Amino acid sequence: MKNLLQTGTLALLAQAALVSASPAIPAIPRQDSPYVGPENGTLVIIGGNAQDDAIYQRIIDLAGGPDAPIITIPTADGAPTYDDDAASAGTFRRLGATNVTVLHTYDPAVADTEEFAAPLRTAKGVFFGGGRQWRLVDAYAGTLTEQLFHDVLARGGVVSGSSAGASIQGSFLARGDTATNQILVGDHTVGFGFLKNAAIDQHVLVRGRQFDMFDILKVQPELLGIAIDENTALIVSKNDAEVYRGTYVIIYDGGFWSREGSELKHLPDSSSIFYFLKDGDKYDLGKRQVVVS
Repeated sequence: MKNLLQTGTLALLAQAALVSASPAIPAIPRQDSPYVGPENGTLVIIGGNAQDDAIYQRIIDLAGGPDAPIITIPTADGAPTYDDDAASAGTFRRLGATNVTVLHTYDPAVADTEEFAAPLRTAKGVFFGGGRQWRLVDAYAGTLTEQLFHDVLARGGVVSGSSAGASIQGSFLARGDTATNQILVGDHTVGFGFLKNAAIDQHVLVRGRQFDMFDILKVQPELLGIAIDENTALIVSKNDAEVYRGTYVIIYDGGFWSREGSELKHLPDSSSIFYFLKDGDKYDLGKRQVVVS
């Protein structure tokens, strides 16, 4: 079993320095694309507390099967060290994945080296674990490692993550403040941008966060807001998004949709409205509308 961990005193000092630093390095600029999601490859965005084996199995399948190289990234957690099972690596192995590597550093200088980032050059899957999403920005934004995350998608692979590993996938980083996760627009506002023009929140219903997205949309109303409940995934390719398993995904696009129609409903205005999608529901990210079959 592979394990490439950067630990010890140097990593801890780097973490402490980065926590106290001003806003993080901006993410690498991306070329224009006609799609909100990745033009190649797939995103699996999980709203935290990922317990459903079917979601992990879907990631393995999208990566290419049990022998596909999968990299798990535990950095958001903030622990001083990690073992071989960190960031769901143990779960992937339990489900039959045979080529799983835990990759971690808190030091962006290390993340910018070929020696550290090399496993990503052949990876077919990436999984970001939970914690605080700004730690992922401080460690990897603007580095070779971040570029290679994007390259996994470009090769047709899968990038996935839960909780902090969900929010980091948006272009706007929700809850990116180093002081507290209760500040929606914090001192880190740039995510990795796998999903463009979007902010992603997590743990939404379990933690009563369904109104929090409006803090972001008041500042950047052009964004698409997506909030995902625990143990629920949104699977994205190009402009196609589908809810997978779990409970609900909440959409904030200024409109409203209901299975029973909305003609007789007394709805709030577009600045304070949202709606729910469940397992199997599909959404067009480009048109910003539900796909009704």
